[in-house]
Amino acid sequence: MNLFLLPLVSFLVYLAPPDKNVHRIHQRVLTLDTHADAPIMMQKAGFDVGQRHNTKGSGSQIDFPRMKEGNMDAMFFAVYTSQGPRTPEGHAEAKRNALNQFDLIHQALKKYPNLAELATTPEDAYRIEKAGKRAVFIGMENGYPVGQDLSLLKTYYDLGCRYMTLTHFANNLIGDSSTDPDGPMYGGLSEFGKKVVPEMNRLGILIDVSHVADSTFYDVLELSKAPVIASHSNSRALCDFPRNMTDEMIKAIAAKGGVVQVNFVSDYLKKPSEAHRAAKTKIRMARVGKVVTPEMEARMTALSDSVAKAYASERASLADIVDHIDHIVKLVGIDHVGIGSDFDGGGGVNGLEDVSQIENLTAELVRRNYSETDIAKIWGGNLLRVLGQAKVR
Repeated sequence: MNLFLLPLVSFLVYLAPPDKNVHRIHQRVLTLDTHADAPIMMQKAGFDVGQRHNTKGSGSQIDFPRMKEGNMDAMFFAVYTSQGPRTPEGHAEAKRNALNQFDLIHQALKKYPNLAELATTPEDAYRIEKAGKRAVFIGMENGYPVGQDLSLLKTYYDLGCRYMTLTHFANNLIGDSSTDPDGPMYGGLSEFGKKVVPEMNRLGILIDVSHVADSTFYDVLELSKAPVIASHSNSRALCDFPRNMTDEMIKAIAAKGGVVQVNFVSDYLKKPSEAHRAAKTKIRMARVGKVVTPEMEARMTALSDSVAKAYASERASLADIVDHIDHIVKLVGIDHVGIGSDFDGGGGVNGLEDVSQIENLTAELVRRNYSETDIAKIWGGNLLRVLGQAKVR
């Protein structure tokens, strides 16, 4: 075949009528995504998660109607705070921001009880799916809103938080990030972070090692008495980026009974050009250590859109996602991999633009000869097993 025709052939495959067997499998399995940044859109004036939106028009990739269209049964909505100043004022603002996002999620569920419901346990997910509604779990991306107040973990747990990503793009008071521009502060977890881990075990909040430095990762693995997750990370062997997991890290997560949830961000699926990576890094780091104003966020969004258009040819594909799944399965088996899309937070590839299209991923898994049992584990079974083991009794 002419190599220049391959992209066209791939595109036409996604336009083809859905395979009936794929559709049946997709309907039968419980689909769960551990990392959805819907609250980013929910904070925008006029955005209603209970109404259907168009990705090109609004920039959003998630709402309850599109979740239903794609048969996405459950998602963890991530309460995300960018890393601002490590000061009392910065921590107070991060706490305010986080509490506001929790409230937005709860208000949306109260407004649309016929469409979606809060889930906090594996049993909730199956019950809500059986009722024909969407199950909304809550995770926290970045421990920044905890500050130095350990009691806030209980506050967030009571509001529904069932996992917390310890750091984001920069260090916080819990530990070192994989991408802080100034390098490590502690050489892993801080002394405070070493108290956070057992408290999360006690409460039943899953510890999420996405974004953390390798040294932080190994400190967590040593301290945690419960399995840990990487809620939205890929394989560093396939895409060399410090945010991704090395083969040794993936093996360590599996040995502890945890799971790596593959995400849909092109940067973490296939290595971009140096110019592309530099442009994206500059945008990410512009927020670090600052209180992000709406005006700054608008500028960053516009820049991100511009960079995405300039480097559109480097965008990853649906096949790249499953390449990472294949790699993890070959490395540690089918019981330690899942899905954490990062929709509304940079996720989205050719062939999988928003939550309404997730059956395309099931189709690619079927094409690569994964059984329905395997697909059920990847799409949610593995993560729900680990969630059931989060609380150390």
